[in-house]
Amino acid sequence: MSLQDLLDSTADPVDYFSNDTLGPNIRTRGDLIPIPAEFSNWRDEQLAWRESAILFDQSHHMPELFLRGPDALKLLNRIGVNSLANLGPGIAKQFIGCNSQGQVIGDCILYAHADGTYELVSSMPLLNWIEYQATTGPWDVEIQRDNNTAENESGTRARFRFQLDGPRATEIFQAVAEEPLPRSGSFRVFDARVRGVDVMVLRHGMAGRHRAYEISGPFGHGAAVRGALIEAGKEHGLRLGGLKSYFSTNYESGWIAGPLPAVYSAEDMRGYREWLSADGWEANFQLAGSYRGDDIEDYYVTPYDLGYDHIVKFDHDFIGRAALETLAEHPPRRRVTLVWDRDDVLAVIASMLDREQELPCKYFDFPIADYGLLAQRDEIRVGSRLVGLSTFCGYTANERRVLSLAMIEAAYAAPGTEVTVVWGEPDGGSRKPRVERHRQAEIRATVAPAPFAYTTQSTGAANRA
Repeated sequence: MSLQDLLDSTADPVDYFSNDTLGPNIRTRGDLIPIPAEFSNWRDEQLAWRESAILFDQSHHMPELFLRGPDALKLLNRIGVNSLANLGPGIAKQFIGCNSQGQVIGDCILYAHADGTYELVSSMPLLNWIEYQATTGPWDVEIQRDNNTAENESGTRARFRFQLDGPRATEIFQAVAEEPLPRSGSFRVFDARVRGVDVMVLRHGMAGRHRAYEISGPFGHGAAVRGALIEAGKEHGLRLGGLKSYFSTNYESGWIAGPLPAVYSAEDMRGYREWLSADGWEANFQLAGSYRGDDIEDYYVTPYDLGYDHIVKFDHDFIGRAALETLAEHPPRRRVTLVWDRDDVLAVIASMLDREQELPCKYFDFPIADYGLLAQRDEIRVGSRLVGLSTFCGYTANERRVLSLAMIEAAYAAPGTEVTVVWGEPDGGSRKPRVERHRQAEIRATVAPAPFAYTTQSTGAANRA
């Protein structure tokens, strides 16, 4: 059975994805990967990426695809909105693929290896799209998939991947590296050797503004490299990061991860939907939040909605170019951070203890409050006007604030603009197992930059949040 078969049997895709799917994210399924929710406690783990250092194990939850052959770069150039003119060993890209309408299918990290192999990390929908193009199009390429641990039939992974982040990260990594570390900029790649193991290192941070390193190598050597980092980190206050702290990095970093892939409706993607399985990721995305679109396309996003203006380059012919060229002139929405009002958040929490009301507000979980697994969208209003959608909301101990990321109309995107977030689903909630019966609440919020400019917040609403 294909995804197209599933959609043909579904009268209302929005209702189906809002009520009847489980979501593909392992954030709430710790039984699927060998990483605990917390190693110590999520508060200290969050503080570590600002005050000392944190080590995340990314070896299990992100799928990978390896692409090689005479047409490999041509295929990537056709799919990606990025310019690949300077792609080569030593440079990585945040690679973005869209449909013909310029709507995002997914984004991942792209590496180019010296042997002509290209490695793409994360975003199952985008990797699926690349594999489909590679196997059905006129491309002379070879592909190799290495799915995440929970879906990997081999029982292992090709590569380990660790994220070392925080102000002490460089000192810790230098202590285990056999050669002095090069001074490299963001999204630059270099080779290193750790306790006899050759590793590839990406200068890239999950959270904060400090030097950070994503370290990968042959999976069988992962334990030795991780052990060396942990031992070196003892004198520098290194903490291990669990799933709760890992998935709460978004609010500070500004990354809107895992958008609903824009593959469900366009007629020119029917062949792709017939290729996709009815039980794959695309069939299991989960919609949630106070926003309820009339059509599945209401949940699609463009690179401009996600803050990727600087990545889209019109120096090559790619899928969706014409649509994005038009959109680039006046992007309708901007990515921002919302700083939620403290008193309004406290009122939502207090409703749990209010026996006077028939229903409390939607439960506000810490540190990650959003309850949709990848595709939560909450209404942002100014008066009665819907001006945007909020997503990825939660608490950061570094700021002692509740933040969310948002896509908002350009006219309301200036820092300091006051808006209202509608918290909780309509009609008392959906049928999702993670959603209890509840009532909606309105929470005041103030627009701030994304990534969150934590050193210079001066608006009144931001200060009272």
